[in-house]
Amino acid sequence: MNEDVLAEELRRSLGELVRAVRTVDTMPPGEAAILGFLDRDGPLTTADLARLRGVTHQSAAKSVKDLSAEGLVRGEQHPGDGRKQLLYLTDTGRSRLQRERTLRAGALGTAIRETFDADERRQLGQSVILLSRLTARLTGRPRDEPPR
Repeated sequence: MNEDVLAEELRRSLGELVRAVRTVDTMPPGEAAILGFLDRDGPLTTADLARLRGVTHQSAAKSVKDLSAEGLVRGEQHPGDGRKQLLYLTDTGRSRLQRERTLRAGALGTAIRETFDADERRQLGQSVILLSRLTARLTGRPRDEPPR
């Protein structure tokens, strides 16, 4: 299979997998993404979040407003630019994000156990390492190698 065909098959398959795993989510994907960015990257502005998510500032601002109303994020005046707010993940937000991640991992873990034998699970583990390297190449962000 040539690289372009492989790339399209991989894109399609991963997209379907992500959508299937998200069926257990209890919050909108955009809001979960914002919590994830704040957890991984620390305090960010609404503009930062819009850029990272690839959405408009208005869309990110609506999600931030909803998350703030639920007490999942809080804002503080930006120390370098008083016109901006830095957004922080609250303890409640971190707990909610962890619940979402646990639901997703649980659903995926069950599917892996029920679908693959031990050898296939080892192969899948090796594939995760390759996918992490591919992600790092595309994003320019180093990724830790997952445990084996």
